[in-house]
Amino acid sequence: MPSSKINSALLTRREREIMNAVFALGNRASADEIRVRLTSAPSDSAVRAMLARLEKKGFLKHQYDGPRYVYSATVSPAVAKRTSLQQHLQTFFGGSLRQMMSALVAEASWTDDDLDALKDEIDQVRKERKKQS
Repeated sequence: MPSSKINSALLTRREREIMNAVFALGNRASADEIRVRLTSAPSDSAVRAMLARLEKKGFLKHQYDGPRYVYSATVSPAVAKRTSLQQHLQTFFGGSLRQMMSALVAEASWTDDDLDALKDEIDQVRKERKKQS
């Protein structure tokens, strides 16, 4: 079982896609349910081989549900989300959180309400930091 953080660098693109499918399916999914969510879905045996490899790496575990295996991640969706965000931050923005956030703000279709809510969240973080100082 991995530590509290997934090292997604250990995962291939297809393995990350499988992990995403498991989370999208409520962190409880059969091989067939996972397979239909994959782009250019590989054969059933290829999916099962990748699931076994993910278990060996410690990213998935399975339980028996009658005649089938049901897979779930060994880490919480929150940990996986943080890890994925960190990977995107490093890959696309050289680790610069400011660049990533600027790109998200500039490129998304934000409503005035969305921008106001985002500003309120930023103001709240500032207020909390001042309390801690």
